[in-house]
Amino acid sequence: MKKIVLSFAFALVSVFTFAQTAWSVDPAHSSINFSIKHMGISFVQGRFDRFKGDVESPNANLDNGYFNFVVMTEFINTGVDMRDDHLKSADFFNAEKFPEIRFQSGAFTKDKGNNYTLKGKLTIKDVTKEISIPVTFGGITKNQKGQDVAGLQAKFTINRLDYNIKYDPTGAGVAKDVEINAYFELVKQ
Repeated sequence: MKKIVLSFAFALVSVFTFAQTAWSVDPAHSSINFSIKHMGISFVQGRFDRFKGDVESPNANLDNGYFNFVVMTEFINTGVDMRDDHLKSADFFNAEKFPEIRFQSGAFTKDKGNNYTLKGKLTIKDVTKEISIPVTFGGITKNQKGQDVAGLQAKFTINRLDYNIKYDPTGAGVAKDVEINAYFELVKQ
C-alpha cells in the first residue's frame, strides 16, 4: 500500500512540476502591421491578415515562455491590389515558394516594469536570423467568456535586404528598413 501511495504522490508531483500553460493568439483581437518609407518622403503601411501563434509557458503567466508565430505571406494587405500582388511576387516575399514567415523564440526575459525582451529566430524566405524584440506586456485579465487573456505589444525594425528581399537594393524607392508593430491578445487554453 505504501508503494502505491508513494507512486501516486510521485506522479502527482511530476504532473505539477512539468505542467505547461498554453496560450493561443486570438486573431480577432490581434494584428501584425508594418510601415516602410517610400521614395524617401512618405510611408506605405500595411498588415498581414492571416497569422497564428502559440505560447508554452512553465508558469501561469508568460515568463520564460516559448513563442511560435507564423504569418501567411499570401495575405499581405496594403489596401492597393496591384501593390499587394507585387509584394507577393518573387521581387519581394515570393509567396508561392515561401508561404510563411516564422518566428520561434529562444528566451522571453523580463527587463523593467512591463518590458521584456523576446529573443529568437525570424525566418523570411530562405533566411533565418537571430533577433531581439522589445515587448511590452499589457497584463492578464478575463475576457467576456471568463477565459484568461494576456496582451503583448512588440515594435521592432528589420532590414529587408538581410532576408533576401532585394527589390530596389539601393533603398531609394523602397527603404531597406521595415518597422513592424505587432499586437497580440493571447487566450489561455
